Amino acid sequence: MMEYDFQQLAQLYKNTLLNDVLPFWEQHSVDWEEGGYFTCLDRTGKVFDTDKFIWLQSRQVWLFSMLYNQLEKREDWLKIAANGANFLSENGRDEVGNWYFSLTREGEPLIQPYNIFSDCFAAMAFSQYALASGRDSAKGVALQAYSNVLSRQENPKGKYNKLVPGTRPMKSLAVPMILANLSLEMAWLLEDDTLQQVLDATVEEVMDDFLDKERGLMFENVAPDASHLDCFEGRLINPGHGIEAMWFMMDIAQRSGNKELINQAVNVTLNILNFAWDKKHGGLYYFMDIDGNPPQQLEWDQKLWWVHLESLVALAMGYRLTGRKECWEWYKKMHEYAWTHFYDAEYGEWFGYLNRRGEVLLNLKGGKWKGCFHVPRAMYMCGLQFDILGNG
Repeated sequence: MMEYDFQQLAQLYKNTLLNDVLPFWEQHSVDWEEGGYFTCLDRTGKVFDTDKFIWLQSRQVWLFSMLYNQLEKREDWLKIAANGANFLSENGRDEVGNWYFSLTREGEPLIQPYNIFSDCFAAMAFSQYALASGRDSAKGVALQAYSNVLSRQENPKGKYNKLVPGTRPMKSLAVPMILANLSLEMAWLLEDDTLQQVLDATVEEVMDDFLDKERGLMFENVAPDASHLDCFEGRLINPGHGIEAMWFMMDIAQRSGNKELINQAVNVTLNILNFAWDKKHGGLYYFMDIDGNPPQQLEWDQKLWWVHLESLVALAMGYRLTGRKECWEWYKKMHEYAWTHFYDAEYGEWFGYLNRRGEVLLNLKGGKWKGCFHVPRAMYMCGLQFDILGNG
């Protein structure tokens, strides 16, 4: 693979998706008895905890629905998506329609709906599932969840916010970046005017408020007026979030042919990579402090699967859209690191958590935060970019 031929790369991603990653989740994660999915899987796929986390349940519904819609109309994929969608529509929401964080295996609520991200992923899931299944009820669930997100975006945690109001107000990059991606996912269900309005607002917020123009880096949290705060949260750089947000920006920019936004997003991606690459051991840090202070997150120097996968997507997309040499050089460097360290050739799928030296820290394939999402989505997205490049 050293020559990195586009068609070979497209084939690598497609083969890994279809013959390795998806079979792992199809065989080990589907709970045909109670509905939904097991996500706490050890290296071999054995279930080690049966709690069901709404983010991961929804993401898996989305993933199998999306592949059914965009890759191949496989009935078994639709059946797996339906198993999760039915479980979620019966058990996922409280009496006023907010989505819980987690449920027991049987669907009893465990953790309250303490922020809007469960609603975000539910909206994504049911939008794709409605498209795949043709069910009007799924469409209704998607629109209700999306409406929740829009109404709560200014106060995403609502009554569950631990902060004292007014002392140090701040807003988080996570909200506009996910709303940008979610709105693209919902495009077929939304009025053109509504969609454009939300996309314009999220792009403006991400690229004007959270992007520090001087440093060229994305901040994770800023004050409501977009100024910087000198505290742990205010100095926080989350490289994976910043890079993922940039390919969302590229995705939006493609729709209108906005080359300026595409190039700006590529510039920011490259800046983050230069800032966050561990020059001693390779790979990207999980959290960083802009001023080089000790971050408050003790896991700051771990190397995480999703950070590197989102970087592969951003670099492949950036290279396809701009042909810039730096994207290609960085892609090769990231490919070498990610495929060498995270991919499990013996049991399939990817490890999620490495220590700073790149050694496997937890040999799980799924847990409370890692499910059937970042790995298969990146396989699909990267395969798509290289397929276009190879046939271009």
